[in-house]
Amino acid sequence: MTDVFSLMGKRALIMGILNVTPDSFSDGGMYADTESAVRRAFDMQRQGADIIDVGGESTRPGSDPVDAHEQIRRIVPVIKRISPFITVSADTRNPSVAAAALDAGASIINDVSGTESDEMKSLAAERRCKIVITHTRGTPKDMQKNTRYDDVVSEVYDFLRLRTEELAAAGVKRENIIIDPGFGFGKSVEDNIRLIARLGEFRDLGFPILTGVSRKSAIGEITGEPVPEKRLPGTAALVAVSVANGSDIVRVHDVEFMRKAALIGDAVNRINKEI
Repeated sequence: MTDVFSLMGKRALIMGILNVTPDSFSDGGMYADTESAVRRAFDMQRQGADIIDVGGESTRPGSDPVDAHEQIRRIVPVIKRISPFITVSADTRNPSVAAAALDAGASIINDVSGTESDEMKSLAAERRCKIVITHTRGTPKDMQKNTRYDDVVSEVYDFLRLRTEELAAAGVKRENIIIDPGFGFGKSVEDNIRLIARLGEFRDLGFPILTGVSRKSAIGEITGEPVPEKRLPGTAALVAVSVANGSDIVRVHDVEFMRKAALIGDAVNRINKEI
């Protein structure tokens, strides 16, 4: 299997979203059983996904937590089936779930809590896996209750700088750290867009950048589209802009379409580097 991270710098990587949940904001229930989830994973691989991000707990605003046992029951059979053939990320805030996912064949932890748990830091160091740190406030249940920032870019930057320093101090190698400014996680529509517009500033931290804008409510607010599945044009626009501004990985539902949008962003990014 190709080391997908060797492609980084040549083009943006495509992370396909696979929610093995009944309640995710856009595709909840569609891939809640193992067989349908496995079929979906291979469909996304054929469409151009480099990574499949498997999650057993919805992190949409207002969602309730799911206990570790249930998350493991949902995601481990899927990861075991697909990990021999494609790079797999485990979308979880729970260290015990992350450990089970790594045992099953995942090689990336995608932790939307901002890796606040010392246990998660120690796990990433011990297993020498990639880990994504996402900026957020609070938990998915309450994160949209406090969306005020004096300067969202500097505050998110400082948060990510601190957390990456903590991970390094815990023994995680710098080359295994990925940062995510947390589009849609405890931010207003305007601040979400400001983060994408100024994404290049986060490159100063020295880590690959992941962005997850796919079908999110900020797109619906801007375009007037209340149905997440119909936010394809707005998602494509933000994917292209994100990649043009320096995103190394884009996390998306609609892999085939967004891969093409990312290629446009790659072309712009290459020219930006020449200027």
